[in-house]
Amino acid sequence: MRFIAQHIYSLIKGSGNSNRALVRLISSSAINYNMESSEALVEGNEIIAQSLKAQGVKYVFGIVGIPVVELSLALQAAGLHYIGMRNEQAACYAAQAIGYLTKNPAACLVVPGPGLLHAFGGMANAQINCWPMIVLGGSCPGDHEGIGGFQECRQVELSQPYCKYSARPPSASLIPFHVEKAVRLCKYGRPGVSYLDFPANILSQQIPENRVVSVPQCPEPPVSWPDPASIQEAVKVLKQASNPLVIIGKGAAYSHAEKEVRALISSFNLPFLATPMGKGVVSDNDPNCVASARTLALQKADTILLLGARLNWILHFGKPPRFDANVKVIQVDISPEELHNSVTAEVGIQGDVKVSVDLLVKSLESSNWKFDKSSSWWNQLKAKCASNKSTIEKMAEDKTVPLNYYTVFKHIQEIIPEDSIIVSEGANTMDIGRTMLANTLPRHRLDAGTFGTMGVGLGFAIASALWCKEYAPQKKVICVEGDAAFGFSGMEVETMFRYNLPVVIIIVNNNGIYSGFDSDVWSDIQGDREDLALKNPPHALTASAHYERLVDVFGGKGFYCVTIPELQAALKEALTITNGPSIINVMINPSAGRKPQTFGWLTESKL
Repeated sequence: MRFIAQHIYSLIKGSGNSNRALVRLISSSAINYNMESSEALVEGNEIIAQSLKAQGVKYVFGIVGIPVVELSLALQAAGLHYIGMRNEQAACYAAQAIGYLTKNPAACLVVPGPGLLHAFGGMANAQINCWPMIVLGGSCPGDHEGIGGFQECRQVELSQPYCKYSARPPSASLIPFHVEKAVRLCKYGRPGVSYLDFPANILSQQIPENRVVSVPQCPEPPVSWPDPASIQEAVKVLKQASNPLVIIGKGAAYSHAEKEVRALISSFNLPFLATPMGKGVVSDNDPNCVASARTLALQKADTILLLGARLNWILHFGKPPRFDANVKVIQVDISPEELHNSVTAEVGIQGDVKVSVDLLVKSLESSNWKFDKSSSWWNQLKAKCASNKSTIEKMAEDKTVPLNYYTVFKHIQEIIPEDSIIVSEGANTMDIGRTMLANTLPRHRLDAGTFGTMGVGLGFAIASALWCKEYAPQKKVICVEGDAAFGFSGMEVETMFRYNLPVVIIIVNNNGIYSGFDSDVWSDIQGDREDLALKNPPHALTASAHYERLVDVFGGKGFYCVTIPELQAALKEALTITNGPSIINVMINPSAGRKPQTFGWLTESKL
């Protein structure tokens, strides 16, 4: 082979421009040689692919174009699973969801300039949610910088606010070093995003194989053990509590701490709440779950054990009036910088949630302590849970057309498998769905998260379906979308068809953002077509839009539902479809909302 390659090379080397295509073909072949020195050559694209594989990266999501087309092919040739998406943000959302579900980063591949800029929303979401991910960005050739190169952009600098690590390997030979560092930094400590920038000339650069830096696979992140003195202090504070409460965050889910947290809750009779993606670490159906009495639990708790959750807007900053002014907080977090943030914790425990809770359980067991299940605190919580559940049940029994959110979710919950992965986004759709759609297993709910990002749904669902295909083929992915949220990434339905991902998409359609109008009012508004930009309310979307017909384009099955029997029949049929996604478009009252709230949804920080 080497002799033949050398002979062809000698024939075409001096033959002028007529054989450029043949030169290019030979230079891009899997077996390549430096004809002057007979050394095997390797291209930057292949070095990237092999480096990612060596570091354990399995999935790449992206959109190809100049100069990363060859890189995408090299990734597949190396055995990485490449998922071609329709929008860079959705590709970013899918990659980070894989990171959350597996604790191992996936990569997102983007083209220069606009491609990377489109991905920034996803990068920021992953960084703020603390999920590991790598972004690979092509960029213009180095010799085109500063003179108006195609899609020229200061990508390394621009990505830095949304990353833990952002770098451009200076040569193809150093690519493995930077790939290893990118993987290591996005996984170690508080997880986040790494960005690697690859100019076109680095991607196509060919170097002798023996010049490529050899880098071993980075070890799994070290487990952060808490200070034993902090554990003992936490036990002391917890045992003195009259009104204890445990709050379980998605940090506990990411830590895979479900066994330890469940032991803590059940062994010591502790009431608990979960943040949206902390749901399922302990089952929502557990008798110690007091989610139905959330306002009372937060207001009246005198001691809160915070497990992998931040006192940000989701938890009202830990401040009055949503919390007692004198509440004692025991804070467990892997990031020391998070301790005492917003409020000064009584005890700050820096450590892995799984290990920290295990040590708490063992220490409490040795002291032979349990919280009294017949206490006044438990009686208050039980009474409030019963009262609020009764209110919700009455709303959920109302089958009047047009439907309300609670009725729709009640009948979805009755049909979907208990172990379904639920992806959700939208305003009321997501918020009410959190209370009505139960999670019994950890990491089985993915939603807009800490950043409140709309558009995550279909990307998250794609990642979840790929995870299921590999680890739990019988598990169902249910993607519950508001109609406005669905519009952000609706074309990813085509991606689901292309990769045969049987996601059940349920659109809870109220004809708008927060609310809309019924068909009659909408027709009146649309009457004056000369002035629609002034007359169409900013929050209103097209009334009674048939989003379910989108799957018709790809040969799928969609369902338009107005009544509960129609919804039940559609959902039962959709759960049997295995050759791609389905869409159930459920029309509800455009004015439907949530039950009356004691407080507004967002508490001022009072700083």
